[in-house]
Amino acid sequence: MATPTSTVKGGSSRDGTAKTMVADQITQSIQSTSNLLHLMLQSSPSQAELMKLPKSLFAKTSTIKNTELVLEQLPRVISSLDAHMDNGLQSVPQLKIVMQLLSNIENCQLKTLSRAQAIQQETGSVEQPPKPANLP
Repeated sequence: MATPTSTVKGGSSRDGTAKTMVADQITQSIQSTSNLLHLMLQSSPSQAELMKLPKSLFAKTSTIKNTELVLEQLPRVISSLDAHMDNGLQSVPQLKIVMQLLSNIENCQLKTLSRAQAIQQETGSVEQPPKPANLP
């Protein structure tokens, strides 16, 4: 079994190895505990209670392996998110320009609409929809 200092030495290049070693040590501990429980089971009068323990320990072994896989993928996910954030931040000046253009378009449309309403009020004419023709 490795000593704690041997897993720390090596820096970030060995992080994956250290995580794998920790996961393997946890798995070995669970298996050792399970083996011990099997031995106790053979000599214990309360076998029914001991039968439940190894099953739950073995069920957690796959969870530990899945956690190891997630931890291995985490640096790539963080790097990818970082790249997307950088791209998004580089787009901010263009987004500001687009927002300004949209604001200018909206202001022009509002000015045109208010002028049309002012002219309509000055002339006093309100357009009404055409009346339908009488059909025989």
